[in-house]
Amino acid sequence: MTEPDSEPESKPNESTICLDDYLKACGIVETGGQAKVVIQSGRVRLNGVVETRRRKKLVAGDVLHVDNMRFVIEED
Repeated sequence: MTEPDSEPESKPNESTICLDDYLKACGIVETGGQAKVVIQSGRVRLNGVVETRRRKKLVAGDVLHVDNMRFVIEED
C-alpha cells in the first residue's frame, strides 16, 4: 500500500527539477531560504493545489502559480 505523501516515480528519461530550485532558477527568489518562506507560506500552487513541499519534483506539463504569476514547466 502506498502512503499518501509518497510521490509517483518519474519515468527513467523524464527530467525533473525540485520546486525550490525552480523558483531560484526563474528568479522568483534569490536564495533557498527565501524559497522556503514562499513555499511554506502557501503562496505556491502546483496544478491548482497548494504545494508546501520544497523538494517536490516538477515535471514537464506541470502548471505552477506563485502569487499572480503563472509558469508552465517545459522539458529541457
